[in-house]
Amino acid sequence: MKNDWTITQEAFDNLLTWLDMDRERAGQKYEEIRCNLIRIFARRGCPVAEELTDETINRVTRKALDIAGSYAGDPCLYFYGVAQNVYKEYVKKRPDPLPLPEPDPVEGKERHFDCLDRCMERLDPQSRELILEYYRDERRAKINRRQRLAEQLGITLNTLRARAHRIKLALQQCVGDCLMQSQSS
Repeated sequence: MKNDWTITQEAFDNLLTWLDMDRERAGQKYEEIRCNLIRIFARRGCPVAEELTDETINRVTRKALDIAGSYAGDPCLYFYGVAQNVYKEYVKKRPDPLPLPEPDPVEGKERHFDCLDRCMERLDPQSRELILEYYRDERRAKINRRQRLAEQLGITLNTLRARAHRIKLALQQCVGDCLMQSQSS
């Protein structure tokens, strides 16, 4: 972005005169243009919408005296054209997204699995069997297995989901506690 030029009072006055000869209406147009530019940049998912708006206004202000006499049409459209160029420059120079975090080291996974095994052993046999059956298989086979499991237990599918969810929460809590203990050891 070209931020090496700052707006002088004279340049800003020229911009307002170009927008409208009536100073009050010119100020209103300026604020309307500024708000619209911020909205345009924000709708495009730009986290620095106000900075890009300021850059757009600076560029237009710099050119206002030169183009005021020859420009035909609504000055707002000129702002939007400059904003389009400012946005294209921003997209080209936008920093690359942060890299994904490194996967957990193997020993961290091993510790996690050890804790999960210990917590599974603490479950009563019915809960252990239910949670293992509930998460067995994939896709359609998993759906069919869950329907059969609910029928075998004589409960609805929603009741089965609720039971599995409670067991899963207990396991997550147990594993979390176990991992905290193993880190402090």
